[in-house]
Amino acid sequence: MPQKVNLRRPDIMSAVQAEVLSHYRSELVERIRAHGHILSAGNLTIKLAKEFGFCYGVERAIDLAYAARRAYPNRRIFLLGEIIHNPEVNDQIRRMGIVTITSRPKEDEIEQLKPEDIVIIPAFGTEVATRRKLEAKGCQFVDTTCGDVMSVWKRVRQYSKDTVTSIIHGKAWHEETMATSSQARASGNGHYLVVFTLAETDYVCNYILNGGNKLEFLEKFKGAYSSGFDPDQHLQAIGVANQTTMLRGETEEVQRRLRAAMLRKYGETAIGAHFRFFDTICGATQDRQDALQRLLLEPLDLLIVIGGYNSSNTSHLAEMGETELPTFFIKNASMMESVGLIRHYDQHKHQEVETPDWLPSGKTTIGITAGASCPNNLIEDTIRRLLELRGLSVQEVLAK
Repeated sequence: MPQKVNLRRPDIMSAVQAEVLSHYRSELVERIRAHGHILSAGNLTIKLAKEFGFCYGVERAIDLAYAARRAYPNRRIFLLGEIIHNPEVNDQIRRMGIVTITSRPKEDEIEQLKPEDIVIIPAFGTEVATRRKLEAKGCQFVDTTCGDVMSVWKRVRQYSKDTVTSIIHGKAWHEETMATSSQARASGNGHYLVVFTLAETDYVCNYILNGGNKLEFLEKFKGAYSSGFDPDQHLQAIGVANQTTMLRGETEEVQRRLRAAMLRKYGETAIGAHFRFFDTICGATQDRQDALQRLLLEPLDLLIVIGGYNSSNTSHLAEMGETELPTFFIKNASMMESVGLIRHYDQHKHQEVETPDWLPSGKTTIGITAGASCPNNLIEDTIRRLLELRGLSVQEVLAK
């Protein structure tokens, strides 16, 4: 049986935390935080959301990856996919000599592993089948799975034991949701269905109430349900869970609509046998969404959201901003090429796009937030670049 590596020894962690701070800390961001989250210079005002950037789960995952390298300088260390969804952080991990393999390792990748190798499980967790393959190889684990994610797993496993189908609000292609859905099958007899949008939720609700074309249903949700899933059979008792980084309001609406459908079908007295729901939204995700909601109530000319394009919690922050004002989702400061051109991620087109004349002249107030996987040094880079585009430097601003 593989060993679970415990690296949280004081001698290791003190050195690791100093190294992590040197890579990701920002004195500028800390100073702005200490001054009411506002920086004003000339006719430019920058307002930071009250909550942004690294959460505890992300910090823990990074700390453990650094600790593994420090504790085992001569051992081969492999990482399943990305430690978190931030390209700069993942690049830094690779520069430390930690080798990335796919989150669903192929046979040739599994074959190269040896019992003395160390495998880091990322913050999103990993699928049950992948973990079992690694256990069979005897590899040692450094498990950085977020505690909030494991809480969802516990709930999904309980649904499975009780012959309740897990309806997971999330992105079927996201590592966390794939890991969570695999928990429904851990004992071999559970089932799951992943819904991404409210439109998909309504489709499921209509099927629960009125039945429908089973083949059409299975084609519509292809890749988002368990092997052997039968909507006629497995939608009779359901329990809602979610990817922890979804929008709370949307998850609550998913569960409200599903509960209403089950209530109509089975009645109030029987609802307990047919529907379950527990709040499993990550607290840090919610804190960042709430903080942005408050920031959006203030007068702003535009919003910049910083983070990895494949970061779920960051993408939802950008979605929130887009409904209110011009919003630019960027991975780092280099995207702001000039006052006349910014490159940013368009979530609808799933690609980077260019917007000209994005930075207004004259008096301008810019809101900034960042996803839970974005380090403070990237936020500082963004602030410095904004000042630079206005002909200002941080040194000038801080000297006043």
